Order: sequence, then C-alpha cells, then structure tokens
Amino acid sequence: MEGAQVKSTRMPQMGRDSAWLAGADLVAVFLALFGQVVLTRALWTEEYGFYIIALDVFATLFLVIDLGLPTLLARDGPNAPHRIWPSIVRIYKLQFKIAIPFLLLACFITPLLSSNWTVHLPVMLICALIALTHIASYAPRSGLRAAGEARLEAWTKVLERAITTGAYLSLYALGITSVVGYASAFLFGAVSGFLLALWWVKRTVRVYEGDNGIQGDLGKDWLDNRTLMLQALPFAITLGVIPYVVRIEKFIISAEMGVDSAALFHVAQLAWLAGLVVPQALRAALLPVLGKARFSPHRFTREMNASLDVCLGLLPIGTFAGAFIVKGALPFAFPSQYTDGTLGASAVDVFMILLLGWCFTLLATPTYTALQAGLRPWRFTFFISVIVAFAALIGFLLIGWQAPLGDRQGLYAAAFASTLSAAFALFLSIQLTGTWDFFFNRSKEWLFALTTMTISCIGLYSKTWFAGTGLLLFLFTPQALRAIGSTREGNVDEKSPQEE
Repeated sequence: MEGAQVKSTRMPQMGRDSAWLAGADLVAVFLALFGQVVLTRALWTEEYGFYIIALDVFATLFLVIDLGLPTLLARDGPNAPHRIWPSIVRIYKLQFKIAIPFLLLACFITPLLSSNWTVHLPVMLICALIALTHIASYAPRSGLRAAGEARLEAWTKVLERAITTGAYLSLYALGITSVVGYASAFLFGAVSGFLLALWWVKRTVRVYEGDNGIQGDLGKDWLDNRTLMLQALPFAITLGVIPYVVRIEKFIISAEMGVDSAALFHVAQLAWLAGLVVPQALRAALLPVLGKARFSPHRFTREMNASLDVCLGLLPIGTFAGAFIVKGALPFAFPSQYTDGTLGASAVDVFMILLLGWCFTLLATPTYTALQAGLRPWRFTFFISVIVAFAALIGFLLIGWQAPLGDRQGLYAAAFASTLSAAFALFLSIQLTGTWDFFFNRSKEWLFALTTMTISCIGLYSKTWFAGTGLLLFLFTPQALRAIGSTREGNVDEKSPQEE
C-alpha cells in the first residue's frame, strides 16, 4: 500500500512532460522524414502522391471515431489516476459502436478516390487500417500522459517510427518498389506503437488494481455515457474538422494543379510539420496541467504565462534550426526534382514561407490549450471550424488566383495562405479565450516577438541580413528556463482539488 502511494505521486508537469514529448516527437519526425526520403526514391512521383493523399483522406475520414474521448481523458485523468484503465476500456467500447457507419462510408468513398480504384484497392485498404490503428493508440497514450508517464508515451512514438523506418529501409535494400509493400511496413509500425502504448499503460496503472472507484471519480462529465458523449461532442466535431487546418492547401493544390505539385508541397510541408511537433508537444503537456487548474483562475493564468515564456524561448531555436536544417538537408535528402524547380518551385523556398506560420502557431500554444481545457469546450469547436473555413477561403482565393500564372506562383500562394491562417488562429484564440489582458499585460514582449520573427523570416526567405534580427529573440531564453523550473516546483507543492 505504501509503494502504491509513492507511485501515485507522479503527476503531469508541463516542463518535464513537454521536454519528453517534444524530444520524442522531434526524433520521430526526423525518422519519418528519413522514411519519406526512402519513399521518394523507391516510388514513382505519381505513386508517392497517391499514397500520401490516400493516407490523408482516410486519416481525415476516420478521425471522428476518436470522439474526443482521449482528450477528455488527458484533461481529467490526473484527478483520478485509478480510473484511467477502466476509462480506456470504456472509450474503446464507445468508439467501436461509432466506427461501424464510418467503415460503411469508407466503402462508398473508396471508388471515388481513383478512376482505377480496383488497382489501388490494396493500398487504400492498408491506409484505412493505418488510420484506424493510430486512432486506437490515442486513448492509451493519453492515459500514460495523464498518469504522469509522458516519457513512456514518448517512447511509443519513437519506437513506432523506428520500426516503420527500419522496415522501409529493409524493403529499399531488397529493391522492392511496390507501394503496397511500403504501406504494409507503415501498418506494421503503427500496430507496434499501439500495442506498446496499451501494454505500458496497463503496467503503469497496475498499482491501482482493486481500487477502480466509480465512473464519476474523474469528474461529473464521466458519470454516464450520455453525459460523457455530450461533453466530448465538441472535441469529436473538432477532430473531424482539425485535419483540414494543415491539409486544406494540399487538397486544393491537388485539385487545381495535380498530384505532382501536391507531392512537392507535401515535401516542403514535411519539414514544417516536423517543427509543429514542438507546439503540439507543449499543448499535450499543458492540457493535463490546465485541466487540473481549470477551476482555479489564478493557477490557470500562472500556467499560461509559464507556457508563453517557454514558447518565446523556443521561438529563435525553432526558427533558425528549421531554416538551416532544411536548407542543408532537403536538397541532399530528396530527389532533385523537389528542390531544383522542375516541378515548378523549390520545396526549400516553399518551406521558408511556411516558417513564419510555424512561429504564429507556437505563440498560440497557451490560448489554444486554454480553449481545450476551459469550461466552454464548444468555443474550441467554433475556433477550429472558423480556422478551417478561413483557410479554405483564403486558400481557394490565393491558389485559384495564382495557379493559372504558373506552378511556382500557385505553390507560393498555398504557403502564404497557410501562414495567414496561422496568424489568424493566434489572434482568434486570444479573442475566444477572453485573454486580451494576457496579451496586453505583456504587450511589449508580444510586439517585440511578432515584429522580430516576421522580419527574420523575411530575411531567411530572401537570403538577406534581415535574418539576423532573429538573434534578438534569444533574449527570451533566460525567462524560458526559469519557467520550466517553476512548473516543476509548482507541481510538487500543489495539492489536488480532492486534497484541498
């Protein structure tokens, strides 16, 4: 019993958990990028383009099956760790019921993806299974994070990508060029990551065996399935919409300019998405912390300020690291047609336009997560829906306007539309959380960061001395280090709501 108490004191901490998740996500993304390099060398451009579009379509279609329940588990799990495993089982039962109509819908949509769909059927089937496996892995990974074991969640991601990339390399070494083979390798990696997450969360919460409590221990939202589904509904709707935030430009390019241009934009976006794992990891680590503090305005604001300090500290590191890595590695890693202008533009130049959007996304971390953890979850749904509508509108306008002028102009327009959407998301999240005080109380820091990062990104794109202004952003580093330390101390000293 004493040992159980020692184990149960491990709680989510923003500084520690975000370091684990961000580090693991960066490793996983670099492994994924290496895997993409193998794919672009092993597959024809048209096959590669169809493969990534099929993955995106099924990931988007099936994501609603998630129901938003793992997000609620990550938010509320720290309040009752003994309910984590029973809640995972409960989540799977609900997800299985909702999956049936979406599987039928997939059967209807599959012939629409390709006029020669019977030839591509094996690839599409495997892509659908990959999407379903990833959705199944969200609940155990959220359970690990809620139990204070973000490090184990991090390992599941790294091992999944390592297995997938190793399988890609094995196929490439054997001279296999079948897209079905590489899709199967991806499925093998996804299943491995899912099973590891499930096994680890079961072992982690084993200390609570015999103390399952009752459904309402996690909070009133978990009292019964009807209440739970109603509370999760905003997140479920959001999950059905959110993939379009990063995919909408690629879909528009595919429709307006063809799969070759979509493949080039995808390569540029891969590097950009690699950087997005940093704000995603920060949000993942911050959600349980804000969820535990959601009924304490003072603690809630304090954690948001600490999160902003960390984001400001990461801003120059991510900007310069991203620019230098992409300029040095992308031309070497991918076939020449993706960087020499053969397909209309260079993926390196497209990335440099996307880089400013990464900066806006990073700075939106505190307010974005506050919408998820807040007392009005429908605002988060509204937020994502408006962002997707804005991204679609600006994407169709800019890409439709520039694409007839040439592939280069169309691709640049897509990147610029993505950056505008990220900036819009930052200010909309501030408005919907009602945290303009959070903005104005630190207005000098905000204005300095926004101005400096914009000038620096313009300089990186144009290859001028303006890029050097970004070095001034390193002035935020000391306060970021202090913020990481303060979150550790704060989490040790604070009591849970039940203890209070």
